[in-house]
Parts: sequence; C-alpha cells; structure tokens
Amino acid sequence: MATYLVTGANRGIGYEYCRQLQARGETVIAVCRTASEELKQLGVQVEEGIDIASDASVAALRTRLGATAIDGLINNAGIAKRVTLEDLDFDSIREQFEVNALGPLRVTQALLPLLNTGSKLVLMTSRMGSIADNTSGSSYGYRMSKVALSMAGKSLAHDLKPRGIAVAILHPGLVQTQMTNFTAGGITPEASVKELLQRIDELTLENSGTFWHANGEVLPW
Repeated sequence: MATYLVTGANRGIGYEYCRQLQARGETVIAVCRTASEELKQLGVQVEEGIDIASDASVAALRTRLGATAIDGLINNAGIAKRVTLEDLDFDSIREQFEVNALGPLRVTQALLPLLNTGSKLVLMTSRMGSIADNTSGSSYGYRMSKVALSMAGKSLAHDLKPRGIAVAILHPGLVQTQMTNFTAGGITPEASVKELLQRIDELTLENSGTFWHANGEVLPW
C-alpha cells in the first residue's frame, strides 16, 4: 500500500484519482480549497483550505503533514479561463500562470522532503500546452501556463533523477468535467483516470520526463 497526495481533489479528475486510488487500497491525502460533500464522504484524509497559489497556504500544508512519507504526489489542481487576442485579460493570464505553472512547482518544493527514492511526481498538464499541436490558437493564459508547467516537469525530471524520483507529465484527454463544461465529446473522469493510473504505474526513472496522453501516446512538445 502506497500513500498518494492529490491536489485539486474536490471534484472532476482530482476526485476520481482519490476514488480509484482508495478503491485499490492506497492511502489517499486529498488536498483542496473547499471539500465537496462527495469528497468528504469518500473516507480519505482531506486537507482543505489549501490554496496552491499561496506560499503561506502551501507551507501550512507541509506543517499539517508532519513526517508523512509520500509515494505519489499528483499535482492536479488547475484553472482554465478563456483569453482571446481580442480580449487580452492580463490579470487572468497571470492568475493562470500562478495556479497552473507556479502552483505545482510550489507544492513540489514544499513537499519534496516527504518524497523518497522510488516516489513518483505527477504534473497534470494539457495537450493545449503542446506548441507543435497548437492548430487553433487563442486560450493564451491556459496554453502558455501549461507550456510553462511542462517545462518545469522536464527540469524536475533531470533534477530529481539522482534522488530516485521519477516525473510524469500527463494530459488527461478531453474529459467531461466542470472545467470543460461537461463537453459531450469528452470521456468520463473514470475512464481518464483509469488510463492515467496506468501511466503512473508504468513510470520509471528511464521514462521520467515524458509528456504522455492518458492513452499512452507520447505527445509533441
């Protein structure tokens, strides 16, 4: 049995990570700003009131966890706000950078002392952060912040390899969640997380730093 910490755990993909990990017998620490009733009823350890965009809040999480060893750190929390060329909202772009790119790095740095040789670090990015795959433009804040997150993940893979910690950079697919307005063309969170967990289970130091689709496809940078 391993211990997994999941950020953004109150709904969608984060909640489903918690549900499936618990179902297979893992210890789960669910981190969020405000816990949903669904999450509270799951029976996992819930750490709410945590804002990954705040240094003080993440430091408080580190204090709460004490000496708890973490085998899998899943940086899932993120936001998506549409920003077009015609309506360049720079405050929105900054906010998305703070949450989507700096937030996971902030959490990783704070909790690094709790990770050991063999631990796994997961960054939930997006195919919309692929420069080569950008065929539609727009979504400036989201796309740019996810590119930055992927770069952080690649650097972390190099920096953490000597410590025996592998890093996965994962795209969940187009998923029916609140973030995507429950798009009719998407897959369910259950189906996405089932594949994402396969990628995490297959993660090693040899394939660390790879940008994967949930289905196992290696995505272009």
